[in-house]
Amino acid sequence: MGETQVKTAHPKGLWVLFGTEMWERFNFYGMRALLTLFLVNSLLMKEEEASLIYGGFLGLCYLTPMLGGFVADRFLGNRNCILLGGLLMAIGQMLLFTSGSVFESNLGLAKTIMYSALGVIVFGNGFFKPNISSMVGSLYPKQEKTKLDTAFTIFYMGINIGAFLGQSICPLLGDVVDRGGVRDIHAFKWGFLAASVAMLLGTILFYVLKNKYVVSPEGRPLGGLPSKNVADDFEEGEAQKANFSTRALIGAGIAFLVLGLFFHYVVGQNLIYTLIYSSGLALAGLIISDSSLTKVERDRIIVIYIVSFFIIFFWAAFEQAGSSLTFIANNQTDRNFFGIWNMPPSMVQIFNGLFVVVLAVPFSVLWDSLRAKSKEPISPVKLAIGLVLITVSFFMIATQVSYIGTSGLLLVKWLILLYFLNTCAELCLSPIGLSLVGKLSPKRFASLLFGVFFLSNASGYALGGTLGSILPPTGDKYKAAEKVNIDLASILENKTVANGVELFALAKLQIAKIDKEKSKEFGLDVEKKIETIAEIKSQKELAAKTNVKFVNTFTAKDTTFTAKEFDLLKEKNIVTVSYPEFAGFIIHNLYEFFMVFVVLTGIAALVLFALTPFLKKMMHGVR
Repeated sequence: MGETQVKTAHPKGLWVLFGTEMWERFNFYGMRALLTLFLVNSLLMKEEEASLIYGGFLGLCYLTPMLGGFVADRFLGNRNCILLGGLLMAIGQMLLFTSGSVFESNLGLAKTIMYSALGVIVFGNGFFKPNISSMVGSLYPKQEKTKLDTAFTIFYMGINIGAFLGQSICPLLGDVVDRGGVRDIHAFKWGFLAASVAMLLGTILFYVLKNKYVVSPEGRPLGGLPSKNVADDFEEGEAQKANFSTRALIGAGIAFLVLGLFFHYVVGQNLIYTLIYSSGLALAGLIISDSSLTKVERDRIIVIYIVSFFIIFFWAAFEQAGSSLTFIANNQTDRNFFGIWNMPPSMVQIFNGLFVVVLAVPFSVLWDSLRAKSKEPISPVKLAIGLVLITVSFFMIATQVSYIGTSGLLLVKWLILLYFLNTCAELCLSPIGLSLVGKLSPKRFASLLFGVFFLSNASGYALGGTLGSILPPTGDKYKAAEKVNIDLASILENKTVANGVELFALAKLQIAKIDKEKSKEFGLDVEKKIETIAEIKSQKELAAKTNVKFVNTFTAKDTTFTAKEFDLLKEKNIVTVSYPEFAGFIIHNLYEFFMVFVVLTGIAALVLFALTPFLKKMMHGVR
């Protein structure tokens, strides 16, 4: 009954946007579930490298919405940007399908296509993401803005129905493991193809229904070309155009360069992560410098910025789902689902989308009920509660992995419980954050400020990629080392390698860290030797499956070190074996790895709670 009342209280355009976003999230989350496993298994990348690519890709996906928001506000309008973004993402998924089709015959070409695909998806997401979120806010006139928390929670349910479907269907098609535990590395492409088809469906849905349902209460189409906006779209007395001075634009450019140098050379971030952090902060500064802003508008925008900063730590923890948590599910988890089914590792993420679908309406009803009793907490308090919940979830999983050591298996039920708690945290934070931006943003900056808000996602994903790359060796590494008579724990503690055979075995296990520049300087392409062994293994597996005789075209020189080369490796420290480090702390095991997230999100929650009275004042009456 409650759900029916919610539906009838909202415009039909919400359900069009709901459906469009649902198919887009099917496309995105379905691909995300497969990406790191595809990079490691088919494109022969290291887990650490895959985590950094994953974090950088997601970060760029949530940086480009600022570009998409700017283009929509100034040139194309929301509608055209949504259609353009949808088509670009469908093309990007088709390129991933192509990469998954050619990697065996031409690995270099497959990697080039993969990077091109991710680039196309990044720009497609940038055009799509801020504009569809902005249109949800535009559906509600000023007197109905109190419904936005509920509207965005419903909209968020559409996001996660799509995520649930994508994380179900794409892994079933793409992450195929036979009963012997052998993964079909050629199947990933079918998951990417399904993601492309889903995105086309969403784009067609929006194109067909937008003129009939995505309209104002008076029936006027929303989200058209900026030149066709009318005064009714703006609040009384609100400026209709931004006014950036030449001085402000030059200042933003200088800030971008200075911040870029700082993040790259002082903090040590790679170029993509440097771009994410520096361009986002520079653009945020540019918006606040707009001379047309009133004091109330500026205060409210500052609230958006402060909240966005704390959300970074939430997403850094939450987005371990596609990197470190997927690797743990793959390498050190008993995925037997209550004795019924051995789940593919990429599908464990499915529970996040499932729990959102189940819990979105109850959370929506909860906020409505508390509002009716005048007990609803203001948005920053809801966000802080979300940070507390994700802190609890990572403390729970840290406690569980402390019991299993280096060789035990984590029961999949603990990952499911983690996703349940993370989902509750997400529902307190993500749709509420979107709603807060919708309430606080001046209309002329709506899409652009949604883009700035998504910067918190971008920065969180970039930080999450960095943190995911410090994942210590999981149980599969210890077991593999034991099979070749290597005491991995002793080597990691002492940081010594007894002989070339051990060194090479550890490099193949992705435990030894290779200094690429030093390696090339002394004419030793260590990574090439490792990739050659992986390629031989792949060819052997394919030959066995197709009943074709395997012919080894490589020589011993391609896959082994001479005694002289090994001495050079040790003398010049070209290859080292050690635990990962973060902020000066050595991460010895999974317990310490997860406690990093407990500390970061826990501190963020406490500080945000403490700032709540200050933020409430700066919101000037908006709850």
